Amino acid sequence: MTVSAGPGAVAHRLREGMAGGVLSFPLTSFRDDGTLDPDGFRAYVADRLAASPGAVFPACGTGEFFSLDEDEYRQVVTVAVEEAAGRVPVVAGIGYGWAQAARFARIAEDAGADALLVLPHYLVAAPQDGLVAQLEQIAARTRLPLIAYQRGQVAFTAASLVRIAALPGVIGLKDGHSDLDRLQRLTLAAPEDFLFFNGAATAEIQARAYATVGVPAYSSAVHAFAPEIADAFFAALRDDDHGTVDTLLRGFYVPLVELRDRVPGYAVSLVKAAARLRGHRVGPVRAPLTDPSPADLAALTALLTAGLDLVGAAL
Repeated sequence: MTVSAGPGAVAHRLREGMAGGVLSFPLTSFRDDGTLDPDGFRAYVADRLAASPGAVFPACGTGEFFSLDEDEYRQVVTVAVEEAAGRVPVVAGIGYGWAQAARFARIAEDAGADALLVLPHYLVAAPQDGLVAQLEQIAARTRLPLIAYQRGQVAFTAASLVRIAALPGVIGLKDGHSDLDRLQRLTLAAPEDFLFFNGAATAEIQARAYATVGVPAYSSAVHAFAPEIADAFFAALRDDDHGTVDTLLRGFYVPLVELRDRVPGYAVSLVKAAARLRGHRVGPVRAPLTDPSPADLAALTALLTAGLDLVGAAL
């Protein structure tokens, strides 16, 4: 079992990575019959890492965490750790109730992950005391640092943020609500060294808005299939090149979101289809997600070709 670095050291590495590149959430590779394809995943993760992300987050939402059993999860995290080889932090997704989340946490710890992203718990709405208790229970059962993820039924108040930030090992928050009023209150209530990043679907759409409340870092689903576009956008945003930012938003990101919003689950399905179009061995999505229709796949192909052309790349 690998002994992880302390929370402070991991947070420092993540902060440095977040300042230098987007956060990569790799897809999980499946064969056509729906079984896990570890070799395909290894090749795919190696390709993502070659594009120099700030960190890699295997087995999270884009990686279809909720469709993986424990053995598949172990293989996915192990491959990501082996391929990263210490170059960037590896943050594995965990979820469900705290008891099951702790089981996944132990697997990730044994596999050598650097930290954990605590995905929103299953199904039920919960009061603030319960949201805090969920993280308390998980933190008590792992040595790995935790990043909370607020989305769906999970939304922390500023008072709760102070409580979770005081827990040993809780180092940050991923936000998927895009409620900038609430988020500003959270950033002001948090300790100075607490990490925040934009985890909205197609986060680039709101990246400038998030930056205005002190949250410039973001995850990028586009990096999963077109790092050329994702990196060009990141560089333009960093350099205050608003002309390029607007060109990429108008010519690629906004049309992508409009296509994504046609069918529930396309936030993952379109990403996986686009990766297949680029020649990556990622396979289909697992039910209950569905792969894009022929018409939507044709629209995606045209959009991806146009987006790559904007940054001087080709399909």
